[in-house]
Amino acid sequence: MHVTEPSAATPTELKATARAMRYLLFIAGMGGLLYGIDVGIIAGALPYLEATASVAWHLSAQQLSFIVAAVLLGSVLSSLFAGALADLIGRRWAMVLAGALFTLSIPLIALADGYLPLLLGRLLQGISGGLIGVVVPLYLAECLHARQRGRGAALFQLLLTIGLVAAALIGLYQAQSVEAVSTAALALPPEARAEALFAARDHAWRSIFWVCLTPGLVFTLGSLLLAESPRWLARRGQLAQAQQALLRTRPAAEAQAELREIEQALAPETADSRHASEPLLSRRYVLPFLLACLVLALTQATGINSILAYVVTILNQAGLPGASANMADVGLKVLNAVMTVVAVALVDRKGRKFLLMLGTGGIVLALLSAGLLFRSAESHQRDVASVLQARVQGDSLSIQLDSATLQALGASAGSSNAATAAGSTTAAPALQLTLAYSYGPFTNVQSLRSDDPALPVLRLNRADTVQPDSVIGVFFRRLHLNPFADPADGASAPLRIEQAHLSPLPSTSHGWQVALAMCLFVASFAVGPGVCVWLALSELMPNRIRSNGMSIALLINQFVSTSIAAVFLPTVGQYGYATLFFYGAGCSLLYFLTAALLLPETRGKTLEEIEAHFAGK
Repeated sequence: MHVTEPSAATPTELKATARAMRYLLFIAGMGGLLYGIDVGIIAGALPYLEATASVAWHLSAQQLSFIVAAVLLGSVLSSLFAGALADLIGRRWAMVLAGALFTLSIPLIALADGYLPLLLGRLLQGISGGLIGVVVPLYLAECLHARQRGRGAALFQLLLTIGLVAAALIGLYQAQSVEAVSTAALALPPEARAEALFAARDHAWRSIFWVCLTPGLVFTLGSLLLAESPRWLARRGQLAQAQQALLRTRPAAEAQAELREIEQALAPETADSRHASEPLLSRRYVLPFLLACLVLALTQATGINSILAYVVTILNQAGLPGASANMADVGLKVLNAVMTVVAVALVDRKGRKFLLMLGTGGIVLALLSAGLLFRSAESHQRDVASVLQARVQGDSLSIQLDSATLQALGASAGSSNAATAAGSTTAAPALQLTLAYSYGPFTNVQSLRSDDPALPVLRLNRADTVQPDSVIGVFFRRLHLNPFADPADGASAPLRIEQAHLSPLPSTSHGWQVALAMCLFVASFAVGPGVCVWLALSELMPNRIRSNGMSIALLINQFVSTSIAAVFLPTVGQYGYATLFFYGAGCSLLYFLTAALLLPETRGKTLEEIEAHFAGK
């Protein structure tokens, strides 16, 4: 092929390359923003989705958890083929595909009229997020000059945290709108009040997703105007196109020199090939590989993704009212962004090991504090399962937390803030009823609050609890491998109240104490595992196994994250929030010990020196 010789760059050409570089960084930053929105958007939407979808579509607590976990599951699925897809169709088209999937998911979710389209939309969001998380950093690494790569990586991470903040702000705005409707609805008759609140909550969660359509369109259309990765083009033998891609963001002389370096790097390697065929779990690789897998599993075992997704629900349960919980969510996400910047500044000064120990130690303290706060609140629960079981008629039960029901459950009539909603000046602590019930193998957990102005009626019946069989269920049942319950086993099973607890809702001050514990948790995670874990992962893996080893470790990371999110609501419904926080504290303590006793300090060491450390040389 003929490669044009470089000539001196004119001022006009320098301005053009600078504009192209800024545009590239802007679109890549939008990718980070979308990734952050992917993770954070459900936190503000979930309380309203739970309040409306569970009534309109009879969703169980497990199904709501699946809706939250679907993004994480989609990320797992796409991370399996993201690298191969980017190699097949190119980095730019992979970014376009990721943006298109995100954009498509928005109307699918916002216009959903049932469980399946909502689940599919969330799954598409996760697949999009997984592609963005792999392809955008890969595109930046291959397109940016060596002196700009650090800035590009920092920009992606910073925009990711800003995406979390943006999602929280959207949730806060909708929460304030719902509170305004709730205040105005107090003057309406009970039926009209319930209809107005249902419509406001349904509009809120749908609007939260609609707002995310604009950044999705910007990223998708913007990616179409980017140049393809010059290294991907060169690997395909398209050296002329690779040179043109480099010339968009570099002066001609610099582009020509870099193209020569790319060609040299693509030449077949002949040196040091004696270990090329060694398997992943050979003796020299097994310790760093298993250590990296343990670190990534423990990173998600802290519960970071689930806490970020359920934080508004957690704070509501801790005692903060709707808008206050959303405001605290915004503060948490801003704190996460600030501490990420601090961590980036410290990681090369203090070292990975020190920051991981500092961060995991803070996480243990934060989760223990949150667990103890919830344990103190949950200690006031009253067991009313036998009372409710006695009220079951025809294998069904209808409950409304009005004064009569509260008296039957052993609470005073004045304990209901429904009286306040009706015009009473009495402001006694609100009560919450949490129910775990089953029809044979089909279980669910639901709750009612006495301070809900709509005072909804909770109806337990077989039709809403025993889910019909699916095509997947029928297929696996024939193979005697189906992990899901058989509808035939629930067809005649009686309604059993497994657990029923009536408890006062914690005070607002209790809610702010839990919010402070969450602040310590988020700050500690950001300054420790949030930044260090990805550095440790890439540095621990020896050169020969880095690609496959990182893929397996990331798969373990996403699997743990998805599993915790999928069981979150049923677990806290049956065992309480304290149990989940204590479990996270135990895993974080193991993480601290791993960082203190097993991880070597990798700061200032070459990859070859780290590999020699594990080889005992």
